[in-house]
Amino acid sequence: MAKTTKPPGATPAAKAPSKKKSGSMAGDTLKAKQAAAGPARQPGVERRKNHPLRAKNGHIHVLLTQPVPHVGQPGELVNVRPGFARNYLLPQGLATFATPHNLLIVEKHRQRLKKQEEARRADLQSLGAQIVQRSLTIEANANEEGHLYGSVNADQIAAALKSEGFPIETESVRIEGPLKDLGLYTIKIHLAQDIDTEVKLWVVPTHTDEAAPSA
Repeated sequence: MAKTTKPPGATPAAKAPSKKKSGSMAGDTLKAKQAAAGPARQPGVERRKNHPLRAKNGHIHVLLTQPVPHVGQPGELVNVRPGFARNYLLPQGLATFATPHNLLIVEKHRQRLKKQEEARRADLQSLGAQIVQRSLTIEANANEEGHLYGSVNADQIAAALKSEGFPIETESVRIEGPLKDLGLYTIKIHLAQDIDTEVKLWVVPTHTDEAAPSA
């Protein structure tokens, strides 16, 4: 049998790429693209996320965005008839559907407001603690018996507090009526719904310099 000989200097022929290996590389590339794109969308989950919540009695839950008489205040979750929601509340911008997504947004907003309110109350309590340690003095014209020719009212007390650096408005000063006599008074100051303090007030006669005797 004749033998086949290769000419000198000839190189071996390159092998054709394996179809199996090429297919494997394509699969790896596809998997890498899917991983980069993230998890596949789940339409059913998206629908549940944005689907309005329904009550058991045939009503639907809506979140109020504006105050509605006899219904509720902004941010409240209320049960209403579907027709009332679709024909009035939603078109007027008074409410929005109570989807799980919207409920989450409202809850975050409530938490933010809660922290702000806690900070405000802490500031008011600190202010009250400072006021109770101070005393005010207001001069007024009075007769020899100590009765004022005029009176000291809440406006003057608030102004005296402001002059001491305390941002107190007239409506926060609680007195039963104008003060008409010289003396020491304890004045109540209302800072918030359940935060009150008090300040000591001296009503003293107006200081006048006596004329120096003539030589």
